[in-house]
Amino acid sequence: MEKIRKSEAEWRQELTPEQYRVLREKGTERAFTGEYAETSEPGTYRCAGCGLELFTSETKFNAGCGWPSFYQPLEGANVEEHKDRSYGMARIEVTCARCGGHLGHVFPDGPRPTGLRYCINSASIDLEKK
Repeated sequence: MEKIRKSEAEWRQELTPEQYRVLREKGTERAFTGEYAETSEPGTYRCAGCGLELFTSETKFNAGCGWPSFYQPLEGANVEEHKDRSYGMARIEVTCARCGGHLGHVFPDGPRPTGLRYCINSASIDLEKK
C-alpha cells in the first residue's frame, strides 16, 4: 500500500481542528461525545484522513466505554498496531496504514470471536452508510 505523505500545513487545511488533534497529534476525544459512539447504522467506517476502509458496522459492538468499539478491522493490513507507553501506561495504539493517522487503541477485553476491542475515536473515522 502506498503511504500518503503530507505536510502538517496540508493536514491542517484538509481536516477539522478536532480531526487534526486526534489523527495528527494523537489526541483522544472525551468519552460519550463522539458522533459514532452510540450509532448502529449499517455501513463501512473509513479513515477521516484518507478514506481508507477500516471497520464495518458488522463488527461494531457496544462496549459501554464511550467510544466506537469494533472486535476486528475490515482488512488487517489497513490498520497498524504500535506499542504506546505514553501517560505511564502500556497500550497498543492503532493507526491507519495509509496515512498514519491515530485512530485509538486496541485492548484484549472484547467479545468473541477475536476477544479484542478496537476503541476508536469518532473524529478519526467517517461512516459510509449502506
